[in-house]
Amino acid sequence: MQPVLPPSVEALGVAVARSQVPVWLPWPLPVGWLYTGIAHVGDDVSGARATAVACSGPAPLGGFGELVLIAEELGVGLGARYAGLPGPDPGDSVGLYKPADAKLMAAGRPTPMFHVPDSPDDRAVFVGEARGLWLWAVAWPEQSALVMYDELVLTDLREAGAELDLLPCGALSPRLLG
Repeated sequence: MQPVLPPSVEALGVAVARSQVPVWLPWPLPVGWLYTGIAHVGDDVSGARATAVACSGPAPLGGFGELVLIAEELGVGLGARYAGLPGPDPGDSVGLYKPADAKLMAAGRPTPMFHVPDSPDDRAVFVGEARGLWLWAVAWPEQSALVMYDELVLTDLREAGAELDLLPCGALSPRLLG
């Protein structure tokens, strides 16, 4: 795990350039939401093998919500860490054989997301697969996960252009540090 980068367009650009996995962010961001930091696993030679991007803003039912989107190779464990789960992957707690609990668009493709029932009560966790890698969505508080049902569209920031310069940044999310 590399040090968490504070939210700035410049720091995000450096992390995006070094990443071997998608750097997912809702784009456009939900109304009133801000980009609030990035964490990654990997080194300077091989690049990031997992990324966690945080954003926050008004929760669908009022109050403040946070969402961390994680892309990772199998067995890395960054998603499970933020999800509060033991082990590196979602394990048997997720029934990937059942209908999806939510769907979002990831890089222009419909992506089924499955609720992880064994996560701690203070958050909601969804997991799916995009581009052959795990895609995790962890929302605090649990009710903030309603944003998952609002036609969320994720963009891989490795493919973003000049619009990245317009990304609104907020304060560093403490969720990335935990």
